[in-house]
Amino acid sequence: VLGSCGPLTGSAAIYGQAVVNGAQLAVDEINASDSKIKFEFQGEDDEADGEKSVNAYNTLKDWGLQVLAGPVTTTPSIAVAAETANDNLFMMTPSASAPAVIESGDNVFQICFTDPNQGVASADYIAENKLGTKVGIIYDSSDAYSSGIYEKFKAEAAAKNLEIVTAEAFTADNKSDLSTQVAKCQQAGADLVFLPIYYQEASQILIAANKSGYAPVFFGCDGMDGILTIEGFDTSLAEGLMLLTPFAADAQDEKTQAFVSAYKEAYGDTPNQFAADAYDVVYAIYQAAVAGGINGDMDASDVCDALKAQFTSMTFDGLTGDGMTWDASGAVSKAPKAVVIKDGAYAAM
Repeated sequence: VLGSCGPLTGSAAIYGQAVVNGAQLAVDEINASDSKIKFEFQGEDDEADGEKSVNAYNTLKDWGLQVLAGPVTTTPSIAVAAETANDNLFMMTPSASAPAVIESGDNVFQICFTDPNQGVASADYIAENKLGTKVGIIYDSSDAYSSGIYEKFKAEAAAKNLEIVTAEAFTADNKSDLSTQVAKCQQAGADLVFLPIYYQEASQILIAANKSGYAPVFFGCDGMDGILTIEGFDTSLAEGLMLLTPFAADAQDEKTQAFVSAYKEAYGDTPNQFAADAYDVVYAIYQAAVAGGINGDMDASDVCDALKAQFTSMTFDGLTGDGMTWDASGAVSKAPKAVVIKDGAYAAM
């Protein structure tokens, strides 16, 4: 009995709905196969709110939850992780990337990079591909996701001899106008601006840069995914924007193309990385369940112990990475990928 909680309504619904869709697609495929393991699946709305997410988790427990594929965003995941640790119920979040998410207990796992790992991987990718020589950074110092990536990026940039010419912060209370931060990057001569932020704020930065005739390389992380869907935003301003993401819908490998085709047929839309992450979560749990002889007659705590043993010893090939492994902390190890926005769509780099 598999459940998920995430934002199905509100400003973050693009993430939560994709997770439910991706998980449901995997469940439907497994249930239609000749596998002896079948899943019941249900998604609950938490509106990206910690207290509501705990309520959603309790609703799922009343329903008979044995494994949690969620929550989707960081604050709810931290709140719910503490509850699952007390219950010894296995939790794997598809997309909550803060290190604090997996600190509650040895029952909590991530299939996405932790925030610090995104910072390190971004600096490595920029350095190895010589994308810029003078780097500016604009980040949200009030946000754990953004500041966590920024700190690790800064340290790794120094190790890779990337020159950071300026780092400009904003907070949740003063993000309505980010033109000052853009101007400071321009004045410092940054030819690449690193944006470890969410797509809503990034769109403001791209608008401000366009107004001032400033055209550096812009490079973001997985929070950037969604920038092409903002209502009223001129997506031509995002042309050439690069982002580190575990999934590109236009990748030509057979696995990705089969998933994209099935997703479009089921939901009439192109899947984003959150859908792919959730799809991988279900299949990783399925692989572990098969290998560990897990069945639905076991109680949730016994299922959890069996899954923990499998995840810390297995290797999993998914949409969002090959050769995935997990350490005892629940953090995943996998190779990063990057995409660039070209002709108004994501293209694999």
